[in-house]
Amino acid sequence: MEEERLVISTRSETEDLAENILRPKSMDGFIGQEKVKDNIAISVAAANMRKDAMDHVLLYGPAGLGKTTLAHIIANELGSSLKITSGPAIERAGDLAAILTNLNERDVLFIDEIHRLNHNVEEILYPAMEDFTLDFIIGKGPSAKNVQLPLPKFTLIGATTRAGMLSTPLRDRFGVICRLETYSVPELKEIVVRAAEMLETKIEDEAATEVAKRSRGTPRIANRLLRRVRDYAVVKGHKAVLLSDAKSALSMMEIDELGLDSIDVKLLRALAEKFGGNPTGLDTLAASINEDAGTIEDVYEPYLLQLGFIARTPRGRVILKKGYEHIGLTAPAGKGQISMFDDKNEND
Repeated sequence: MEEERLVISTRSETEDLAENILRPKSMDGFIGQEKVKDNIAISVAAANMRKDAMDHVLLYGPAGLGKTTLAHIIANELGSSLKITSGPAIERAGDLAAILTNLNERDVLFIDEIHRLNHNVEEILYPAMEDFTLDFIIGKGPSAKNVQLPLPKFTLIGATTRAGMLSTPLRDRFGVICRLETYSVPELKEIVVRAAEMLETKIEDEAATEVAKRSRGTPRIANRLLRRVRDYAVVKGHKAVLLSDAKSALSMMEIDELGLDSIDVKLLRALAEKFGGNPTGLDTLAASINEDAGTIEDVYEPYLLQLGFIARTPRGRVILKKGYEHIGLTAPAGKGQISMFDDKNEND
């Protein structure tokens, strides 16, 4: 099941405390995402010089890259309080109204998964973001009155893994829009070394590199694997995490040199062996490996697509030559390639 996987980028509730301990408190301590940091730093500095609220910020990109951490850092550098909620948690317009009316001047409101706000809630957010007012109607029928309640100037930080699902009116109200990219191995290695220091754990240079290489470009996964590797080294009685510890622990967890686990391999083998490399519909693929179709699309596929192991075509999912090679198979004649008529971005 999804919650049992170590190499998924979504956060579990039990990891919140661990992530808070490792989370950098300033922009200087935040590793990677240089363009994003430069963009945000200018806006923060300008807001502090004006002694005004910062422009609203939209952070988008895959899960686990640091959107929540950046929200904490922005609030810290503005000297403001941070209020945190999520799109699914705001079920009614009244829920959002209660949050907004409890904000103070220059506070930061962070809404994770903002693409999951329902339409009625989103309508309340438009005047709040643009004019810092809360519009609501008192009464019904001809006697109904539209009342505007002024709000303190605040900064909304929205985070989403699916920017394309945001409505245009909502997206247009953000003054700072930043895309977070996956991390390089050297950046992840730096993150692993920093996290090990904060966990008061010694780690060999080669071991840190090994953890970074198998972290799928995602700091959250790197920190998670580091904790598992550290535990392995402790049980083995080593004073520092050795390269052999990292390799043995990660192999025990069935995480290979590219960060793929047993479920990723199961998916590739299903495409190659069960379906003979032929295009396979998402629902059919999900049933063949006993997984939820939405989980495959949102959790498993993105990294396999990024590696060039699979492709999405109008007729279904196909395994590519690199995918065959990774599981030790040779692509049959005429398989493992995408024709000029296929569309890789097609969902199914």
